[in-house]
Amino acid sequence: MALRMLVAAGCVLSSPALAQEPDPDPAEGAGVEGRWAGSVVLPTAELPFAVTFERADGALSASMDIQGQVGLPLTAVSHADGRVHFELETPIGLAAWDGALTGDTIEGDTIEGEFTQGVVTATFSVSRADLPEAGAEEPPPYREEEVSFENGDVHLEGTLTLPEGTGPFPGVVLITGSGPQDRDEIVAGFAVFRLLSDHLTRQGIAVLRYDDRGVGGSSGSVATSTSADFAGDALAGLARLAEHPAVDPARVGLVGHSEGGIIAPIAASRSDAVRFTVLLAGSTVPGTEILYEQSAAIQRASGVPEDRIAWNTDFQRRLFAALEAGEGLEAYREELGATIREGIETLPEAQRAAISDVDAYVQGQIDAQIDRVETPWFRYFLTYDPTEGLRGTRVPVLALFGGLDLQVLPDQNRPPLEEALAGNPDVTVEVLPRANHLFQAATTGSPAEYALLEKRFVDGFLDTISDWILARFSS
Repeated sequence: MALRMLVAAGCVLSSPALAQEPDPDPAEGAGVEGRWAGSVVLPTAELPFAVTFERADGALSASMDIQGQVGLPLTAVSHADGRVHFELETPIGLAAWDGALTGDTIEGDTIEGEFTQGVVTATFSVSRADLPEAGAEEPPPYREEEVSFENGDVHLEGTLTLPEGTGPFPGVVLITGSGPQDRDEIVAGFAVFRLLSDHLTRQGIAVLRYDDRGVGGSSGSVATSTSADFAGDALAGLARLAEHPAVDPARVGLVGHSEGGIIAPIAASRSDAVRFTVLLAGSTVPGTEILYEQSAAIQRASGVPEDRIAWNTDFQRRLFAALEAGEGLEAYREELGATIREGIETLPEAQRAAISDVDAYVQGQIDAQIDRVETPWFRYFLTYDPTEGLRGTRVPVLALFGGLDLQVLPDQNRPPLEEALAGNPDVTVEVLPRANHLFQAATTGSPAEYALLEKRFVDGFLDTISDWILARFSS
């Protein structure tokens, strides 16, 4: 699930993004323009990144290259009195850099200071650097084709990777987690589906991955659609995969991650074209129960006091009940605004100072969060029971959970899955002890770690999937 409940910063349904501010005094910012490269120095590793400052019409802006992503826009960019500040809104919370210019030249050769994200605090240092030269990457040992397909009036685009040889090959369609995701399902800089697709294709399995509705070349909207609609998208993708001459339509299935683990069983229960499903950190209880447990677990790992955790759970229960009953949410807007204001007071001084209009900021946060709760996607997610799709799934199922997953907790979700699939003769369920929600090797499992961990899967994850598929559907 991409959805977070982070109350440590006073936010109930999503993490805050601070508004970008122009440089207070353009004259004082002279000399910071250009590219800087370095790293965040963590206790056990270094996280490399580069930041490029530009000025237009007297306003300072910046972008960042980090963890495989290029040109990410930064907010709250400022340079005054020898201090430099910039922030990056990420799927798991706001990351902030606050430092000072140092060096022998007037403009400064280095920016050094403090990096903060959630409960993580570290130092960083960047130095002036030239723009990188484009280099050629070694082509993968398989074919890639750009493909498109339709589900009703929704147009979807993706990438099909085909193993070396003539086939026909077994094949899979990858289904992303919640929120608008591209075909690579990049979360906190980790290209989950790009790496999974690469591995499966190298093992002799054709893979179709596609952009969600409203992302890339795909039409439609995620917020105004539901998991049931996305199941139709997945089946349309499966039909597109199965019609390829290098793919065997009798050996095609679905691999769903997070919300994709809800969508895949819905699709499998609808169509005999689905010959197997792989569920990666898929939830098996209604969304309300997922969010209560997810929120509490993440907050607890972040050091949030138990009374605040209890308040947040109570607020969620009342908000969701009012939503289900069709009541107005104005009273909840006021309560949410109060806790956001409290959260602002707990932010570091540099972040508080970056909010020039607190009233406007709080109102924007309230509108964004309440508007999201009222979307068709959220309403469906709250009430749908995933065991409905699971009970209708009669094909082989592999279900993997992360032992340190704080978004889809295995102790909450494994028992309902096994009960719903009790009549299915081919079900394999495994919990990978050290894995988080993205199946990285984790320390606590908190989403705050995602961006800081090595961008690779925990040992055994990839082989478990490919071995299971090939044991049943190899040629």
